[in-house]
Amino acid sequence: MSEPTASYLTLDALDALPGVRHGFFTRTGGVSSGIYASLNCGPGSADRADNVAMNRQLAMLALGMPDADLATLYQAHSAEAVVVTHPWGMGQGPRADAMATQREGVALGILTADCAPVLIADAAAGVVGAAHAGWRGALGGVLGACVDAMETLGAERESMVAGIGPCIGASSYEVGPEFPAPFLEQAEDNRDFFRPAPRAGHHLFDLPGFVARRLARLRVPTVETLPADTLADAERFFSARRARVHGEPDYGRLLSVIALTH
Repeated sequence: MSEPTASYLTLDALDALPGVRHGFFTRTGGVSSGIYASLNCGPGSADRADNVAMNRQLAMLALGMPDADLATLYQAHSAEAVVVTHPWGMGQGPRADAMATQREGVALGILTADCAPVLIADAAAGVVGAAHAGWRGALGGVLGACVDAMETLGAERESMVAGIGPCIGASSYEVGPEFPAPFLEQAEDNRDFFRPAPRAGHHLFDLPGFVARRLARLRVPTVETLPADTLADAERFFSARRARVHGEPDYGRLLSVIALTH
């Protein structure tokens, strides 16, 4: 039997950069089964650890980087960023939600299931970064922390290219009456990312739009968003919210990767 092939999506803006490789993986092409079918790359899930490890290997193989060290974090919806100088084992990453590196052969991996994975590169400086941007992290400054960490390695934000991967879409993300308050306290024009939901008193929140504006206000000149909705597209993506709606006890995690190549 042939090995499964992990499926991933790319963005033109990042594809055009020399010495940079990236991929936003879908849920297809892995070895996990049941609610984790099939490319679950999250060690924080209750999936079998050997399946998760194999899925991560398959992802790196699909990117053409089977010998790269894949670094993922213990994500906590924080605004913490770390500089990656050496790899660590699966499930042993530091508690943070963004990272940056200038090391070739180290692949930065973000795990999501509705939150926005953000991959950033300054190809001229030879620096890449990655961030896990749920609403808390995005509002709290995780994108700025990621850009700052890249700058400590010599990157310049005016040369950065950012890509926003698959996340819950603006037509799917229903939030309660109290949700907009901290956004509007921070900036009145954050009202742009809310519209009335069908349910009275509720709102629909545009997470990818909010993330894109945050990046623009950090003076990142090129920001591209992948048109994908994790909640609406069960065939291609895991979704924490969809799992809750269906009463499932857990959910798989999507992997998004960026790395410097030789």
